[in-house]
Amino acid sequence: MNITKTAVITVCGRPNVGKSSLTNALVGEKIAIVSNKPQTTRNRIYGVVNRDDTQYILLDTPGLHKPRSRLGDYMVKVVRESLAEVEAALLLVEPIAHVGEPERVLLQRVQEEKIPCILCINKIDTVEKKDDLLAVIAAYSEIYPDFAAILPISAHTGDGLEELMKLLAGYAQEGPQLFPEGMTTDQPDQQVCSEIVREKMLRNLDKEIPHGTAVEVTRFTERENGIIDLDVTIYCEKASHKGIIIGKHGEMIKRISTQARQDIEKFMGTKVYMETWVKVKENWRDNMNFIRSQGYEE
Repeated sequence: MNITKTAVITVCGRPNVGKSSLTNALVGEKIAIVSNKPQTTRNRIYGVVNRDDTQYILLDTPGLHKPRSRLGDYMVKVVRESLAEVEAALLLVEPIAHVGEPERVLLQRVQEEKIPCILCINKIDTVEKKDDLLAVIAAYSEIYPDFAAILPISAHTGDGLEELMKLLAGYAQEGPQLFPEGMTTDQPDQQVCSEIVREKMLRNLDKEIPHGTAVEVTRFTERENGIIDLDVTIYCEKASHKGIIIGKHGEMIKRISTQARQDIEKFMGTKVYMETWVKVKENWRDNMNFIRSQGYEE
């Protein structure tokens, strides 16, 4: 494949609109974790798609929300910064005919940076009447008449994604390939593995507990036969949370670990042996040194 052009695109929107699902669908494999809880993505993740002569770099950002901790502040800062120095922004919204505060803030940033913005109305597989979609388009066009394009899509069914890629091709600039062939994300393997474990906690545990956890891969070694050995530590904020994560007779931690290991094996393409520990680290979300050690750089 001869890459002669690149397009750097920011995928932004409020928490839970499907930014990670869209990035995964376009990349063609799971690089960003997905759950139905808000604020699942904490860092900016690059998804890389090579098509024809163009390399597309998709920046999947955390959802814009009101920060309640140092980690929250960091997540909002990442979103603001990711709208600088890109070819275009893709604002992902739900099919609701009301423009909320997060969308207004993002559109204001888009205007300040003077970048083209495509409005993607996601989850159209959930819309029953066409008129409902027209109402959504009207509501957004009234607030921001300068959209480069408005496209109804479904990251879930793949509807409209081919058309979206054609639109993005229009923003490609002449330039060298930024990521090597076969690379689908800039996340190191350890980071992807720890994120997959975090996803399984988000899926299996109630409410706030997963948001109070951090996951660290403390050992990542490959044997000569290709098998990978992983040691994973889950940090939580309270001793009571530790009990819930481990579960009765260790059932919950076993379920989380098994689901994570299966996904990690798919991602790594090899057999994985994984050991998981749970440790209490109080108030880690406000501890800047710990946050940095987890790979959330300033």
